[in-house]
Amino acid sequence: MQHTLSVRVEDEAGVLTRIASLFARRGFNIESLAVGTCETTGQSRITMVVSGDDSIIEQIVKQLDKLINVIEVRDITATPAVERELMLVKLNAVPNNRSEIIEIVQIFRARIVDVADDSLTVEVVGDPGKLVALLKMLQKFGIREIARTGKIALTRESGVNTEYLKIAGSLESLVG
Repeated sequence: MQHTLSVRVEDEAGVLTRIASLFARRGFNIESLAVGTCETTGQSRITMVVSGDDSIIEQIVKQLDKLINVIEVRDITATPAVERELMLVKLNAVPNNRSEIIEIVQIFRARIVDVADDSLTVEVVGDPGKLVALLKMLQKFGIREIARTGKIALTRESGVNTEYLKIAGSLESLVG
């Protein structure tokens, strides 16, 4: 199972190396990693997606918590959160398929950020599921390049679990 970890660290050289080394030494893979400054001066937030069962993730969290410069480690997988990712996709786009690509891009509320004679570059921001769905729709045109940021996430102060609302809404539409 994939878990999302939110790690606050002191913004100092070598912190990310120590974290990556911890994962490498134990044979764990980081599937997604995003790092940036956070609300407190001198600190950064690392959002990482890792795979493993609950006991493995618990061990990872404990090991991360022991590292120098790590301030806080939270597994936010089961916590209501806002999750986003940025993706750029460069596609084959000849005149006879451009209008279909543009239509798909608009449906996904994405943007075309570069146009060339035989290609289009699309920018999309959203939850990881949205990005996967868009890629599936665009594959038939031929994907030249993809660049993704990795997931970033913040817990919801409202406590509203939008995943639950999506499921409940789907069930309600089937029943009623």
